[in-house]
Amino acid sequence: MSVFTIEAGLATLGLALLLLEAFNPAISRRTLGLTAIAGTALAFILLLVVPHDTASLPGFIQPWHQLDSLALFYKGFALVITMLVLWLTLECAPYLTRFTLDGKLAEMFSLPLIVCTGMMWMASARDLVTVFVALELVTVSFYVLVAFARKSAFSLEAGVKYLILGALSTGVLVYGIAWIYGATGTMSFDGIAKALANPATSKTAALFGAAVLLCGLGFKVAAAPFHMWVPDVYQGAPTPVTAFLSVGSKAAGFVVLTRALEAFMAEGSIIGSEIQGLLLVIGSLTVLLGSLPAMFQTSVKRLLAYSSISHAGYLLLALACCESARFSLSSGGVVAFYLATYLPMTVLGFLGLGLMRANGLGEDIKDFTGLAKRNPLLALLMTLSFASLAGLPLTAGFLGKLFVFLGLADHGCWGALICAIIAAAAGFYYYFKTILAMYTTEGTDVPALTFSGPAKAVAGALALGILILGVYPKPLQKVLISDRPAVVAK
Repeated sequence: MSVFTIEAGLATLGLALLLLEAFNPAISRRTLGLTAIAGTALAFILLLVVPHDTASLPGFIQPWHQLDSLALFYKGFALVITMLVLWLTLECAPYLTRFTLDGKLAEMFSLPLIVCTGMMWMASARDLVTVFVALELVTVSFYVLVAFARKSAFSLEAGVKYLILGALSTGVLVYGIAWIYGATGTMSFDGIAKALANPATSKTAALFGAAVLLCGLGFKVAAAPFHMWVPDVYQGAPTPVTAFLSVGSKAAGFVVLTRALEAFMAEGSIIGSEIQGLLLVIGSLTVLLGSLPAMFQTSVKRLLAYSSISHAGYLLLALACCESARFSLSSGGVVAFYLATYLPMTVLGFLGLGLMRANGLGEDIKDFTGLAKRNPLLALLMTLSFASLAGLPLTAGFLGKLFVFLGLADHGCWGALICAIIAAAAGFYYYFKTILAMYTTEGTDVPALTFSGPAKAVAGALALGILILGVYPKPLQKVLISDRPAVVAK
């Protein structure tokens, strides 16, 4: 058995669950959900025990796939976020069924498995064609998931916006790939790196192709100025789908960016310094255009959408120049570490939103008023989530931002560092505004909120992960020590 076999099995399970519900409408959503979760958990266990070298893959797939530490990390990451999203869908099922035409949720359990397969393929991609095929598998599945609540006007609007802008970004991405191929004569990342190290390669054509390619990927990761779709889509999509977009889709986009930038900014690249400057500008704009508008939001879901944009900016800054001997991590390793810390705190925040919706409440800040009185445990967990997203010391979010800040300082990127600090300060305002609402005395006459034992267990595990990564990140750093050369802009 190989990693590719696990991925193929996961996709097959997704299709099987979809067909099973079609031919057996009486099957319960709980059975579908638990089967999907069990299949994903089995895939994760098998991923830990199968051979972890490229030679273990089937011969016909080896030219297009690789297995290095970064690929294995992102594959595990994809499986973990998929499990959490499937479980969150089960928790939110009572209110989600009210917005579907037939009360069925089969697609909500089958499509995440197909998305997960696409993300795992992207993590191993060696060339731009494989990236494009896997990326579209993920994106097309998300088109359906975003508009799944068909009785909700917000969900339909979000689906249309995501479809139109996603199709446009796909065209831009393909145009960039065409220019890269024309300039370098290859679509493999290793071949592109070698071509860009050759002074005979046309710098103008290569730089234009790389810039257009980054524009296409910028939509996928919600980088400015391609981020305007995020607030409306996140607000309109079902809460589990929003969590998946915020974490899973972002991780998928950044693993592709990491691979591409390893080629564009390799030692000796004729366009390395220009691409680094472009990343610093886009990253600085993204953190500011994500954090500053978030200060004026009254919907917590839109606030988290702008927060997601801001975090994408920090990740772009990390890709630009955050490799450092002090961390024993390449810039791609710093991005992977940041995403690993981003997962538990973001999922925990959306879990709180989902539980509030399941209890008949809304998603505005006013709905959080007096939450500490109605359910002290949920308020505590939400406080930890938002505090970590803000970057409070002794939480996972603090170390992620610290790595980015120190990397920028080490490379003398003072303008980008100032923008990042301003965004972080704004983050403390809008996150703690929500926390303050939870602990006010107003709204205490509202009935108590309840959530199940399994929900408490999962939320507790996420909270524990936030704290452990905040005080003892060494094990994760060891996993992410890159076996690939660091990115060096010349």
